[in-house]
Amino acid sequence: MKTPFLVLVFLFAMVSLVQAQDKKPASPKMTVESPDKNVKVVYGQPSKKGRVIFGPEGSSSLEKYGKVWRTGANEATEITFKNDVMFGGKRVKAGTYTLFTIPGEKEWSVILNSTLGQWGAYDYDKIKGTDVATIKVPVSANKTPIEKLTITPSNSSIAIAWDNMTISVPVVKTTT
Repeated sequence: MKTPFLVLVFLFAMVSLVQAQDKKPASPKMTVESPDKNVKVVYGQPSKKGRVIFGPEGSSSLEKYGKVWRTGANEATEITFKNDVMFGGKRVKAGTYTLFTIPGEKEWSVILNSTLGQWGAYDYDKIKGTDVATIKVPVSANKTPIEKLTITPSNSSIAIAWDNMTISVPVVKTTT
């Protein structure tokens, strides 16, 4: 009597496992590179889904102005430079960094941090001593809201766009 029951439990577990593997993640992991392959960004890509994304403290927005954000979903976003660069006017050595931002209504702070493997920005206060560069960039308003967070590295900048905001950080390869 136990054997048929165990077989049914096993089959149910296998079917559940297969179905779980078929589901697409709510925020898929994206990997994008600049055309010259100097910049690679790996991030979780959340969707707007009718939500207010950016707003002041006390609002129903997903991300609050003035608060550190992982700039994506799930694990904190990581950015890799194959060569030394000027990141928004600050010299940054080749390597991989965690990318954080602090959204604002008119400008954002963009932060590169050398501590990798972060989940979200929950422990940022503990690791902010390992910041490599912090720059401020102006916000551009989008004519049409952008449904999915999109990070686009080009050969001369990195654009971050979502909902009604876009920012762009100048990135220039340096010669030693």
